Amino acid sequence: MSPSRGALVAGALLTAAAAATIAVVVWPESSDSGLAGESGSRTPSRASAAPSPTRSYPLSTPPRTIPAVREHIAARGPGWRPGPAAGVVIADGSGTLADEGQLLAEELKIHYRGDVPARAGDVELALTPGKGTPESYTLRTHDGRVTISGPDQAGVFYGTRTLKQSVRADGDMPEGEVRDRPDRPQRGLNLDIARKYYTVAWIEDRLREMADLKLNQLGLHFSDDQAFRIQSDTHPEVVSPQHLTKAEVRQILGLAGRLHIEVVPEIDSPGHLGAVLRAHPDLQLRNVSGVRSTGSLDISDPGAAKLIDELLGEFTELFGGRYWHLGADEYRALMVKDPAASYPQLQRAAQQKYGPQAGIKDLATGWLNDRAAVVRPHGKQPKAWNDGFFRDGVVHADKDIEVEYWTGKEYGARLPEEYLAEGRRVVNLNDEFLYYVLGQPNNFVYPTGKRIYEQWTPLVLRGTQPVPARYSGQILGGRFAVWGDLPNAQTPAQVAQGIRMPLRATAQKLWDPGKPALSWDQFRALAARIDGVG
Repeated sequence: MSPSRGALVAGALLTAAAAATIAVVVWPESSDSGLAGESGSRTPSRASAAPSPTRSYPLSTPPRTIPAVREHIAARGPGWRPGPAAGVVIADGSGTLADEGQLLAEELKIHYRGDVPARAGDVELALTPGKGTPESYTLRTHDGRVTISGPDQAGVFYGTRTLKQSVRADGDMPEGEVRDRPDRPQRGLNLDIARKYYTVAWIEDRLREMADLKLNQLGLHFSDDQAFRIQSDTHPEVVSPQHLTKAEVRQILGLAGRLHIEVVPEIDSPGHLGAVLRAHPDLQLRNVSGVRSTGSLDISDPGAAKLIDELLGEFTELFGGRYWHLGADEYRALMVKDPAASYPQLQRAAQQKYGPQAGIKDLATGWLNDRAAVVRPHGKQPKAWNDGFFRDGVVHADKDIEVEYWTGKEYGARLPEEYLAEGRRVVNLNDEFLYYVLGQPNNFVYPTGKRIYEQWTPLVLRGTQPVPARYSGQILGGRFAVWGDLPNAQTPAQVAQGIRMPLRATAQKLWDPGKPALSWDQFRALAARIDGVG
């Protein structure tokens, strides 16, 4: 798989005067695209190097990209393809697009000329503030030039991904205008680096791949029972021997930022803390018989909050993005038949803090709210897994905590409609379609791109049935998730290959959840052509 870059943006309706212009090189009429007879391919427009004013061109067809563009206004003309005289230029007042321009020039093997007037054969990038949503863009191919414009850097960047993919797929960018935008604001990949270690280079390859697919989030689950994978200065004793240094994390974050991908870090608590608790066994939860609960923190002990809050404070400073994942799933004390009888110290703490009607689930909910209060002053939007939210009870999870819905199989699991009816915002990580669990334990099966492409949409939060369309506005998007339960079941290279088509299918359905125009076989063939594989 060839590494790619890009994140995707919503299409703004821009005037020709506001749009940036990308110059186009016209190829001779006798040139051969090499695509004749390929299933699902576009037949490129042909033109002479100096077309006659009376030259007639066929009406253009949309560029072939993954995800597919949402709107293309056809036109008659030669289209654009890179050539020796072509270059990338930046429109006046759009100097912040220099990184995007330099990357595109490198990828298309054309010149980067910077902030100079566009000429024939050039690609011009421009910011058009206030015209469209932040991730939207307009790409106009006309009169030997291409214009990519948008209200924000991310949108223009996504336009460059469309141009790059179209050139890879068919050698050209067709005449006309693309107006594009994503259907959902959160689109990404979730990666468990706690159970399985991945190198910086492997993670960076995934970022480039995500960027070309216009995905904009990388969830990073770096603490679990097996390992704590990032260097800590406040608590070096919890860090596993094989880990990422902070310098390496900053390198990853730097690349992610240039590709308009936001990293969503996760320190799961009060469960999934085995690596931390090996260094702090006094804080490990024990039942009434003194048996330790794997990975679970005794949240009745004040030292538990102190430890986790110190880690949260440290790592919210390292990760500068908008989001923080608090975990909150699979707390062992709430997965037994009679929590109060099994863990009387938690029951006492709940009643002391929240009154005689309170129970352990109230104590756990209070824990979640308290951790959310720790990350908010650092500018973070808190997230938590759906099985960390409980119905009824004395204490309720704060309404601003985003629900990351992954399963309906856990103890006390609630239907997605319950969260939505409460007005909560939800992100889709449906374990039926979007969970790639190494070794396939607990009845998990490696998901296929075909099944995602043909059956899943952001509304399918649990199992295979969609929630009512009236809730669509509360579903913020989704992420395809890789979990390392049996870490040696696959090598990193096998993981990359295994998730390749599922990730592309997920990107397509998050960009546009409607029925795709291409069949699965056509989609797969297009992916192979764009990626240069097969």
